[in-house]
Amino acid sequence: MRGEASINRVTASAYKIPTDAPEADGTLEWDSTTLVLVEVEAGGKTGIGYTYCDASITSLIENRLAEIIKDRTAFDIAEANAALWRSVRNLGRSGLAATAISAIDTALWDVKAKLLGVPVAALLGRCRDSVEIYGSGGFTSYSDERLRDQLSGWVERDGCRAAKMKIGSDPERDPTRIAVARRAIGEAALFVDANGAFSAKQALGLAQRIREYGITWFEEPVSSDDLHGLALMRSSGPPGMDIAAGEYGYNLDDFKRWLPVVDVLQADVTRCGGITGFMQVAALCEAHHIDLSGHCAPALHLHAACAAQRLRHLEWFHDHVRIEHMLFDGAPVPHDGQVAPDLSRPGFGLDFKRRDAERHRVR
Repeated sequence: MRGEASINRVTASAYKIPTDAPEADGTLEWDSTTLVLVEVEAGGKTGIGYTYCDASITSLIENRLAEIIKDRTAFDIAEANAALWRSVRNLGRSGLAATAISAIDTALWDVKAKLLGVPVAALLGRCRDSVEIYGSGGFTSYSDERLRDQLSGWVERDGCRAAKMKIGSDPERDPTRIAVARRAIGEAALFVDANGAFSAKQALGLAQRIREYGITWFEEPVSSDDLHGLALMRSSGPPGMDIAAGEYGYNLDDFKRWLPVVDVLQADVTRCGGITGFMQVAALCEAHHIDLSGHCAPALHLHAACAAQRLRHLEWFHDHVRIEHMLFDGAPVPHDGQVAPDLSRPGFGLDFKRRDAERHRVR
């Protein structure tokens, strides 16, 4: 079978999907999300992977990276992954190049699993059958009513035991918004995410002001590049308020820097080198006795999340959940705050809805 599984085609396409309402966090506003889809053909099977990035990476994928892996066997993913990283040495490993490699890597895992007729989780080796999710959204652009309805929906409808909201656009209003969220979700855990909007002293001050609401997770209170600020928050913030960061990690060197300064490390399979990179980060967390959380793109994370030893939970991000159900058959559905892979379907268990997606295509 190995001889019949050479990679013969790699294609990329981009789809821009409007948000269902204006969205903002502590440092950014947006009204659309772009998904870049990669398809890898080998041995009569097609694997799919994707990332959330700018449509411009389709050219990088098709005109440069595709040639790096073409004619290689689809079974040796580690070899292909290493070759892809070597090829972008002079471009820079982070940012656009990393997202492009991430999408290709996930497509390689999908096609390999399909060639073998098994789910990706079986290739990786599961340590759990399902993964806990937490609801994520609560954008700073939302009214208090929309914030309340969204967060309570995750708890009451989907059974989530935690919900996360954005803060930082208007720090003086944040305590009021947090109070609204707390009333909406009752005893469920409440997380906040500043997306690096604050200085360390501002974040510490806010942490003290909101401690009465039982915040158990403060994500990117300062820029993830501010290691001293993260360390200060971890050492001096209220007891029981975990500091989290890592969604903008592109390679293992990024994640190694964060290990001493966070309580929970985040990794995003669409940025950190795909399934291969995510599992490397999982091993790093295991070696350093720190929990890992999957960032966004839940349908793509699910199989790897079932295999990561110290995984705490997976982010059920509003935008990506909506897009994944719009564009893919087989996207997971939560039950009692958990999602589980469909082990009867090979690969990631996802089928691209090409006809539905076409009206959103931009590249």
